[in-house]
Amino acid sequence: MRSKKPCFAAKSIFPIFVTLLLVSIVVPAQTQATKFKVLHTFHGSNGAIPWTQLTRDAVGDFYGTTSEGGEGVCSNYGCGTVFKLDKNGKQVWLHSFNGKNGRQPMAGLLRDAAGNLYGTTVEGGDMTCFSQGCGTVFKLDTTGKETVLHKFSGSPDGEMPEALLVKDAAGDLYGTTYSGGASGGYGTVFKLDKAGKETILHSFAGPPDGGGDGAYSYAGVIRDSAGNLYGDTFGGGAFCCGVTYVIDATGSETLLYSFTGGSDGGDPSSVLLADAAGNLYGTTRDGGNSECGGMGCGVVFKLSPQAGGSWSETVLYTFCSLTNCTDGEYPGLGPLVLDSDGNLYGTTFSGGIYNRGVVYEVGTTGKETVLHDFTGKKDGGTPAAGLSMDKLGNLYGATELGGDSNCAITNGYGCGVVFKLTP
Repeated sequence: MRSKKPCFAAKSIFPIFVTLLLVSIVVPAQTQATKFKVLHTFHGSNGAIPWTQLTRDAVGDFYGTTSEGGEGVCSNYGCGTVFKLDKNGKQVWLHSFNGKNGRQPMAGLLRDAAGNLYGTTVEGGDMTCFSQGCGTVFKLDTTGKETVLHKFSGSPDGEMPEALLVKDAAGDLYGTTYSGGASGGYGTVFKLDKAGKETILHSFAGPPDGGGDGAYSYAGVIRDSAGNLYGDTFGGGAFCCGVTYVIDATGSETLLYSFTGGSDGGDPSSVLLADAAGNLYGTTRDGGNSECGGMGCGVVFKLSPQAGGSWSETVLYTFCSLTNCTDGEYPGLGPLVLDSDGNLYGTTFSGGIYNRGVVYEVGTTGKETVLHDFTGKKDGGTPAAGLSMDKLGNLYGATELGGDSNCAITNGYGCGVVFKLTP
């Protein structure tokens, strides 16, 4: 699991005028009666340690990535995979990375209308860029054949992309890199056209000389109909603990909100979710309360546009509001799922009865319900990414660990599973 990083001190570019509506409703978490099923178990050779949100096609087949395992050789652990499973969880095909064509994918996949898949690897590609490469953007066709679209090179180019990609009508791809760029290595927002030509839309300046700009964007961006890109950074900002930002179609950045690391949350690292009214939803890894070593256990938040261009934050739920964090702690990378009734669904890395993470629902009144407590055994443990929902309301996801206790890659902690949850 990614280690926790401290907040970063920074000066503000300009004041961000927001109204903080901190409404964290503390109610007992309940475990709702649900039907849980493991669809697929990873063993190492077929992949290991998935950090992926699952993508589903019209017939119910699943697509995703594993950060380790497969048939490639990278430090004896495999270089990671892309997999296709049928609706019952049976493997259809597996693509293994080998380093030069990418290494360690740590995000889900974008699937286009023709069935092609697009994704990123944190390492690999240009192996002259550090010893393990600076990462790639790749494409897989419907048979699993790969084309490397871009190899990152560090500075002024980005490095270490850990992003879900988005695509516009012209076929251009958009994403983020965790580091690299032209402003001290604090990461970038990039555009990649159909020919593989990259344009850096923004290099994060970060602290201490960035004047309050963000630093370290993990999860990628979402795009609205006007071409604006919305995302968040794990660090930087006016108060050290991350920002939410928008980059318009001209490449100009505006900071929408700077997290303080207090009751409003800190260190956001999830993909954002937008509703029809333009509100943004996400999670922070830290902040919210003084639990979890004093840094807080994370929150679910909502950002709403206000008259005059300002944005207000509402904290919808604060994790570890219950004894022993039975309601969950450290929410996953997202994105959250929003149903037609306005309920939100997500995962936490840890917490719950067994301290192996939970699937949770946050209702419109702020009430949290734990839908599943992972044991870390055959049902999986430590769900790192967000969920997918079908038309019937079934939830699908993957866990980083658990499953096969004989998986040598994790010294007996399991290499992860794909699961289905029927609320």
